[in-house]
Amino acid sequence: MIRSITLALVLSLLVCSCSRHEATQQPAAATPAPPNAATSMQNPAQDAAAAQGEAQQATAAQEKGGDEPEEDRGQARSDAGLERIAQMPADQQLPSGKWKPGVNYDPLVPAQPTSVGPGKVEVTEVFWLGCPHCYALEPYVESWLKSKPDYEQFVRVPVMWGPVHRAHARLYYTLMALDRPELLQQAFDTIQQKHEMLVASTDEDTLKLQQAFAKQFGISADQYANAYNSFTVNSNLQRAEQLTKRYGVTGVPLFVIDGKYTTDVGKAGGPSELISLINDLAAAEHRH
Repeated sequence: MIRSITLALVLSLLVCSCSRHEATQQPAAATPAPPNAATSMQNPAQDAAAAQGEAQQATAAQEKGGDEPEEDRGQARSDAGLERIAQMPADQQLPSGKWKPGVNYDPLVPAQPTSVGPGKVEVTEVFWLGCPHCYALEPYVESWLKSKPDYEQFVRVPVMWGPVHRAHARLYYTLMALDRPELLQQAFDTIQQKHEMLVASTDEDTLKLQQAFAKQFGISADQYANAYNSFTVNSNLQRAEQLTKRYGVTGVPLFVIDGKYTTDVGKAGGPSELISLINDLAAAEHRH
């Protein structure tokens, strides 16, 4: 019974885009799934097309709520941020003609505090282990991490939209609490390649699935459970919940630079362009 429920969950997730309200999106046939990591590295044209599809889906999935439509509130915040950028001295703006605010990146209004030390620029990726777009981008992120400037400090934040996202967020933070960051790629591969979502219909069964996954890499069931239920993991989950709301996340992967700017693959124009834009935004913040 649990197996059938899990299979149904897998199938439902595979046809969803990586956006805030998956149920409102077109089925997978309307928007081709992005290439896998290897194909993404070898076929820039196909990757850019997939990235554009992700940007369109994220835009179409804005969260609604309140008396004033969410898109109107977001537009007002964006306009205020763009006005602030326009008033900056020329030497504090990005290179003219290369990146355009409101097109390639958006100001985050209000700006959010960061958790890095003096002289550092925080670069945050909001992601989901069940998102094929995040998976396709991962080789670019890993390559960037090997060559990025020292002043850029990378932070991952799992998105916290619903029960499945929260279960994957707990998986991520549990692996980090166990000091096994290399298993992030294994979790990605298990979910994206083997289509084993590591989520069940109950919290108890979800824990058992994740314990079985961790056991393959030398982590005992007790070790995993202790970390899974730890204060550290629960605190990180609360913070991820807050940041998902503060950043106004409607699509992933989303990058937040120094708590002031947001961008994604579609806005940047492709994965390589995204890395270049992140570095330019971070460099501009570092000069301030």
